[in-house]
Amino acid sequence: MKGYLRPRKLPADAAARLRAADPALGPTLADSLQGALPALNLTAGSALLSAFGNDVKPELAYAQAAWGLGRRGDVLLGISTSGNAANVRAALAACRAAGVTTVGLTGRTGGRMAGLCDVLVNVPADRTFEIQELHLPVYHCLCAMVEERFFP
Repeated sequence: MKGYLRPRKLPADAAARLRAADPALGPTLADSLQGALPALNLTAGSALLSAFGNDVKPELAYAQAAWGLGRRGDVLLGISTSGNAANVRAALAACRAAGVTTVGLTGRTGGRMAGLCDVLVNVPADRTFEIQELHLPVYHCLCAMVEERFFP
């Protein structure tokens, strides 16, 4: 939603629309807002997670969110150190059915979610703490690559 490594200056037409929207605030918005891609963190929807978990099955709450929000052309990043997290696997399966591209981030084997991922990044480690340490540079690299692609 905001710049990572590089400035994301707004296109001239977007800046002009912001300036025109409010003479007092528009110039500040036009100079301060950044280009962004829409992104959602499925773990942040506590109301849905709680309600779906109580009423249906807690391990399917991410799948429900992904099914309801995901559209063809979107990407889901599923993260599981073992690759076997039932809630992540269910979300990946729902996304595949919805035409959403699935990317997995796991440890060495990829676990059971490997077959649900269009792209699997499995780091060369087996112990949880080592997997998590190796995931950190992968997150940073993914952020940099996405930013370079969409905000040259």
